[in-house]
Amino acid sequence: MHPASYDKYPEVSVSGFDHHAWQGWPAIQQAVSKQLARSGKTVLVIDCYPGVQLEEIHAQLIAQLNPTLTINAESARLSEQHLHDLLARNLTDDRVFGVLSCHELNEFLCPEKLAAAQLEVAEITEGLVVVYGPGAALIHSGDVLVYADLARWEIQQRFRRGELGNWGANNTDEDILRRYKRAFFIEWRVFDRHKTPLLKRADFLLDTNAEQPAMVSGEALRYALQQTTQQPFRVVPFFDPGVWGGQWMKDKFDLDPSKPNYAWCFDCVPEENSLLLRFGDVRIEIPSQDLVLLYPRPLLGERVHARFGAEFPIRFDFLDTIGGQNLSFQVHPITEYIQQHFGMHYTQDESYYMLEAEPGAEVYLGTKTGINPQEMLDDLASAQRGEKAFDDEKFVNRFPARKHDHFLIPAGTVHCSGSGAMVLEISATPYIFTFKLWDWGRLGLDGLPRPLHLEHGAQVIDWQRDTQWVTEHLVNHFEPIAEGDGWREERTGLHEREFIETRRHWFTQPVTHHTHGGVNVLNLVEGSEALVESPSGAFEPFVVHYAETFIVPAAVGEYRISPYGSGVGQQLATMKAWVRG
Repeated sequence: MHPASYDKYPEVSVSGFDHHAWQGWPAIQQAVSKQLARSGKTVLVIDCYPGVQLEEIHAQLIAQLNPTLTINAESARLSEQHLHDLLARNLTDDRVFGVLSCHELNEFLCPEKLAAAQLEVAEITEGLVVVYGPGAALIHSGDVLVYADLARWEIQQRFRRGELGNWGANNTDEDILRRYKRAFFIEWRVFDRHKTPLLKRADFLLDTNAEQPAMVSGEALRYALQQTTQQPFRVVPFFDPGVWGGQWMKDKFDLDPSKPNYAWCFDCVPEENSLLLRFGDVRIEIPSQDLVLLYPRPLLGERVHARFGAEFPIRFDFLDTIGGQNLSFQVHPITEYIQQHFGMHYTQDESYYMLEAEPGAEVYLGTKTGINPQEMLDDLASAQRGEKAFDDEKFVNRFPARKHDHFLIPAGTVHCSGSGAMVLEISATPYIFTFKLWDWGRLGLDGLPRPLHLEHGAQVIDWQRDTQWVTEHLVNHFEPIAEGDGWREERTGLHEREFIETRRHWFTQPVTHHTHGGVNVLNLVEGSEALVESPSGAFEPFVVHYAETFIVPAAVGEYRISPYGSGVGQQLATMKAWVRG
């Protein structure tokens, strides 16, 4: 029995900068005004992530400053058709998959209009000039620079509410999967490249996620991010419904009971999650990706950064089918396929760790020994055309799934979780690359058939992953590593084709860990509470609760995990993952 103490809004408390953050437009306007020069010419640049509400910034901040000249950077943007033509190769005709963009933001602006805007700013000799909007810093570097940021989960919510289309496209009514695709493959890549150098020198960061905006000084922001790389921390979990979603998280995590279900919890996906920073009375929400972009080396470690760049390569998330349905039957692309077709440099290897499981729960994993691959593909094609249901009984292995089982799923292995399971999915990060082969004849929550990608899947299925191979290599291969007074360590995976190493620690006494120069990601998979602390007092003690995922940056080095509070006297367990050397 685990108490419902899962923290849905974890914060990093920042010391020494209590008066460097402001809440609400009046306080924000006053703070910006103080930064502006009292005489001569001052250029205020407010650059923005796509999706930020420019009308609100203009009405609530810019208009209150009485500028001599105001320029909206979007006036220099290429036309919608020109942008579409430029991006056609990356957008593709597919509803879900595009090709990763390597564009720079200046390619999306008209050179003549950009030059005209730059000249217009240069010709002003006195007073306040304000340039705002996505790409504003390309018009002028700014005497004062504000960056208005927005979390990706909030962008997705605005997509769903019909409030937001893609940047440079009048498409709020377009299929949400296509809007997400354009954001994922193009916009977020381009704007992350654009904002990284700006955040390194910005005077302020404007948090535009909530109705009540907040702002923090650039100095305080950068200090906070550096502090975060020196201590354990959590990102803000994001819960989402799905056609197959269950009821376990709703109960255990005290979620909105009016929702039909919760399928996913993105518990540690820095590319999508937010990071909450507390400055005195003000809480600032930023994309946790900002931490990865600005301070990848102390966060990831030298070796991981050298291999992956400014990307967080490990993902922990939850898949809840307790009281729900089977996931889609699927496969992930092998490395060369994802490189050649989508521009990603590594693929989605993963594993299912069973946090909880009802009696009769199963995992579908690998093909049955001796089947005819073409016969299975033909059967899937018939199912896709609606002629019949896929005969999974004939072609696919099913393994009983019990609490604390671990199933390894290297790319190319057909798989899915059945109903009745609460899965902690431990995987590489490029999670959008799921080739659905069969979806049990369901419609999505939008009432449309969920996209199947049999043509892609057929190219990547590894038919050698049959019953014997999967049993020998992918199911519950626990290996004792070490033990001591009140603790033991086991290796639980992953397969040699996967770059993530996982270990499980059972403990009733304190256990000492070390990052060994690489980022660690952990989840408390058994027990109610534990304390993470520094043996040398290098960071403040950090409490984690059952099922919470937390990150220990590479720079932390040695840390200790102990039973704590209601966890004292219990058998506790953590799952730890890191990138293999």
